[in-house]
Amino acid sequence: MSNDKLSPIETIKVNSDGLRGTLKESLTDNHTGNVRPDDEALVKFHGMYVQDDRDRRAERAEKKLDKLYSFMIRLRIPGGVISADQWLATHAISEEYGTGILKITTRQTLQLHGLLKHQLQPTIQGFLLAKLDSIAACGDVNRNVICSSHPQVSPLYQQIYDYADTISTLLLPKTQSYYEVWIDGEKAYERSSEADPLYEDRYLPRKFKIAIAIPPTNDVDVFANDIGLIAIIKDGQLKGFNIAIGGGLATTHGNPNTYSRLATIIGFTDTEEKTLKAVYEILTIQRDYGNRSDRKLSRLKYTVDKLGVDAFKKELEKRIGFELLTEESYTFTERNDRYGWQQNHENKWFYTLFIEHGVIKPYQKQFLLELAQLHLSDFRFTCNQNLILGNIDEAAKNRVEALLAKYQIEERDSAMRKSSMACVALPTCPLALAEAQRYLPELVTKIEPFLKKYELDQDEISIRMTGCPNGCGRPYLAEIGLVGTGPGQYNLMLGGDRLGNRLNQIYKKQLNENEILTELDILFDQYTKERLHDETFGDFTFRKYFSVN
Repeated sequence: MSNDKLSPIETIKVNSDGLRGTLKESLTDNHTGNVRPDDEALVKFHGMYVQDDRDRRAERAEKKLDKLYSFMIRLRIPGGVISADQWLATHAISEEYGTGILKITTRQTLQLHGLLKHQLQPTIQGFLLAKLDSIAACGDVNRNVICSSHPQVSPLYQQIYDYADTISTLLLPKTQSYYEVWIDGEKAYERSSEADPLYEDRYLPRKFKIAIAIPPTNDVDVFANDIGLIAIIKDGQLKGFNIAIGGGLATTHGNPNTYSRLATIIGFTDTEEKTLKAVYEILTIQRDYGNRSDRKLSRLKYTVDKLGVDAFKKELEKRIGFELLTEESYTFTERNDRYGWQQNHENKWFYTLFIEHGVIKPYQKQFLLELAQLHLSDFRFTCNQNLILGNIDEAAKNRVEALLAKYQIEERDSAMRKSSMACVALPTCPLALAEAQRYLPELVTKIEPFLKKYELDQDEISIRMTGCPNGCGRPYLAEIGLVGTGPGQYNLMLGGDRLGNRLNQIYKKQLNENEILTELDILFDQYTKERLHDETFGDFTFRKYFSVN
């Protein structure tokens, strides 16, 4: 592809000197709270996004003030597990810098919002002292590798979880610019030692996401990822992984060339060496064949469809030097987290705490601080934006229960609320067209009387909302998806299944709150009267409104 067809970001990457750009100069520029324009693209590779408070844009513009710029920083935590000491460090950093709010993401990690430019270096340095980093948490590289959250799903959990860290390390960019920019400020590394055979100087055409599912749970929404690995366990042994490629949910309103796509299983690998080789070379195919001229069409799903699944698989087998084996059978039976107390095969206890849309409330934060100070558990983030207190000894369980009682941490929320998910959206996301995280709790409160009226309050109907069609809250895999189209308006999506195996479809467009509530009232009434035995809401709406049979 000739340079004149490349998107502007491609030129920025190639000319960035290993993602350094002019970041050091941007950090010392006191005329603005932002970084330089090209550096806005580069900070993503360092785990940050530039944001501003959109609630205050008009007020500041009227006063002829610059936007109120700040930064969101996202940690790289493969598999989502940190120690009590790391939680204490994260708590302290969040209290000193940013808004003070800790946000659990849908990709099993933490975000801090509202950091000012001069706070970035001390924040990152504080994380590194706790052996945490934000390298490649954003940007056109492989991002945080996620893995099924709950050790109770399999005695082999630890063995499978270790793959997340191994894959994350394997696919890290080789540039040392992160340390140079944020830690010592010196050109301390020889560029020749930074040769990167995977990313070269182009990196990937777009972001890349990998998930590892451990059946029977699909808490990671494995088919929403560029690469999905499904662990196959037989006779108490890990036999290998089914490999799925080309998942991705983001679309663009009004652009019919964009679409959501579930990943396609292309085969099975039966050793760690083969699995890692296949994962690595899938990225090289995307690097070499991905669309670098139109970023809206640059994810792996478009590359897979452009080449064709069979041709992609053939190219992969050529690069890895062996043939993939035939897909192995598996079954998903759950997607939600296992709330409350659970015990694993080693008699360790785990307590799953519901964190609505990942926003840790002040009383929850104080509870978690006190718990971490006792060093009784580790801390595990789930892809449903919740928190598992893990590896608790039998002797320590009573002390944790006492703390739960002290802070009144009880699971009294409705089944729908526990099955809900929302992206950050307004006021900080620059892409948001409508509310999500701030609004969905309120909307669910208005839906709950309908659920009670139709005796559906124990039905785990999944509902997900995003402020735009990019799909960060995975709305296209919900039984009820709400995708923002403008202030107070959403497309209502129906027909997704409860386990993440089927995309939903647009039922009605651009509905306001009253229209959403009216439609759901009608749909719940139909569901209770017309559903088949054991039919979920998603399966019912698919059969009634979208099935060709």
